[in-house]
Amino acid sequence: MSHTVGVREAQKQKTRKALMDAALVLLEDQSLSSLGLREVTRAVGVAPTAFYRHFRDTADLGVALVDEALGGLHAVIRATLAATGDSAERIDSTVGLIARHVHAYPAHVRFITRERHGGVERVRTAIGRQLSLFADEVAAWLATQPDCAAWCEDDRRMLAHVYVDHMVMTASAFLEAEPYGAERVGAAASLARRQLRLVSLGRRHWLD
Repeated sequence: MSHTVGVREAQKQKTRKALMDAALVLLEDQSLSSLGLREVTRAVGVAPTAFYRHFRDTADLGVALVDEALGGLHAVIRATLAATGDSAERIDSTVGLIARHVHAYPAHVRFITRERHGGVERVRTAIGRQLSLFADEVAAWLATQPDCAAWCEDDRRMLAHVYVDHMVMTASAFLEAEPYGAERVGAAASLARRQLRLVSLGRRHWLD
């Protein structure tokens, strides 16, 4: 009996993942607000009623995609923040992390950058919540840095949000550059590093 339950659960998870993957493909050319659940189920080859065994509606599907796209990045960001090295090394590491993530998961990045300000409120809220968690982690790290030790908490969170916004902006720039080859990607990386160096210089003189 337990074996049968396990097989059914595995099949359920497989179908759920197939629905999410199909939605990502369909969302390459449209927004979530225009996506119909029948499009998704048709792409997977299941009946429309099967959709409701996994998601309440397309907004619920969108929230699941947000968690898949951003949830796993927290550990990577914490590891990057904890890495040793001077500011230039940390900047190179951060930009490299974003570039590799965009290259590996372009559909997820496209979905986040489009839906961050899209028409589905629950998805916008889910993205905002994940990005706010990123900012919390960056702010906690800033509190351990000598050049930010005297800052008030509001100022550290302000800077943390600058870094997170820059991360999203850089991911979008890499996404746009990738189809045009290495030269455009390299230019996007160079600009991102220069922008981060400017922020780094400014933060050292914030209390001046």
